[in-house]
This record gives sequence, structure tokens and C-alpha cells, in this order.
Amino acid sequence: MTFAESRSDGRRPWLLAIDTATSRVVVAAGAVDGSPLGASTWEAGRTHGEQLLPAIGRLTGEANLRRSRIKGVIVGTGPGAFTGLRVGLATAKALAHELGVPIAGISTAEALLEASGAGRTAVLLLPAGPNDRTVTRAGGPPALLAAGTEPDLAPGETLVAVDLAGRAPDDAIARGDQARAGFAAALLRLGADRLSRTGGDDLARLVPEYVSLPRGVTRETGEVAWSRDPR
Repeated sequence: MTFAESRSDGRRPWLLAIDTATSRVVVAAGAVDGSPLGASTWEAGRTHGEQLLPAIGRLTGEANLRRSRIKGVIVGTGPGAFTGLRVGLATAKALAHELGVPIAGISTAEALLEASGAGRTAVLLLPAGPNDRTVTRAGGPPALLAAGTEPDLAPGETLVAVDLAGRAPDDAIARGDQARAGFAAALLRLGADRLSRTGGDDLARLVPEYVSLPRGVTRETGEVAWSRDPR
């Protein structure tokens, strides 16, 4: 686990950001304008639930922040895997409800695209199980890219790949590493803007964007999504 921190006045109001959509969990603190105050990131493995709340506690201590001064919660909504997103969203919602503060759901893909530095020409690739991938363009929804196919890039578009070592070009993976480095700051910035402009999202209606669901799990639309991941 790594920390980037900035000691602050313990009485200042702040925002908490959580993302569990990718292979690296991110917990970050920011001022109400989105300026970063501290961040923690670590390889998720299968321990999202065990490590998330302790990491939030450590981050608040390292950055000299009081939990009672949280003024909003920001959470990454994916696309991502079922278990990680479920844990992240549930934790963020529980904290927002307990503290009586607004919550803002921010697309993980949108924050990664912004952090990549490639601007509106960036095209993001994320894994969707061991074989498939999702492709997301700025301002658009993720689309499933089946195994064995490559994204159809328009002239001038730049590929950014995250969590796809060996499954994407090296230069795209390098841009993905750059996006990871700036991801916490981008998530805070986008979340602070959402909270400022709209007051946040409806807690009850905020849902994650799964790249696949376990067999038999039903979406709100009533459809059943069959995961292609081997079981």
C-alpha cells in the first residue's frame, strides 16, 4: 500500500473518493474544490472488503483529517468487475448515508480518460473477464469488444489500456500507467464538480456499471446477463 499525503488542518471540510473498479483500489481525500489532499492505492486481489475501511481510516490519520468533516463522498462506478464494484459502491453509500452527506458517482472510465492526458481523442480499453475487453470513448458508454477483435480507431484517436498487460500494445499500456498515476486527482476533480453543480446523485438509484454479471443475476431491465468468464 502506498500513500501520497499532504498534512492539513484537521478541522477543514473535505471529500472522500473511492474506486474499486480496476485491479488497484484507490481511496483519496480532497478539498471541497477537488484539490488532492492525500491518496492510498493498492493491488485489490480478493480483499476489497477487508482492506477498504481500514485504508480510509489510515488515510484520514495520515492527512490529519476528521471523518466528521467529510462533506461529500465520490465513488467510481466502473465499468469493472462485479465483486469489486459491489464492495466499493456499498461502502460509499453506507458512509454517505451514515454521515448524511451527498454522494457523486463518477465513471471510472471517464476519470481514467481525463487522467491519460490524451484529451478527447483518448480511447480506453479495460478488461471484461480473461478474454473480452471494453472500449470507451470520451463522453460515450463502454462497448464490449469481443476476444480476437481490435478497436476501430478513427484518425487521431489514441489508445489507452489499463489492466491489459500482454493484451494491448505497449504504448497503450504506457498511457494507461500515466492515467493510473493521475486517476485519484481526476476522480476528485470530477466528483467535486458534480457535487458543486448538481448536489450529487440519488443514493438509492446510484448503481455500478458491470462489465459482466455472475450467472443468473438480473439487471434492473429484467434481462439476464450471462458472463463469458470461465467458472
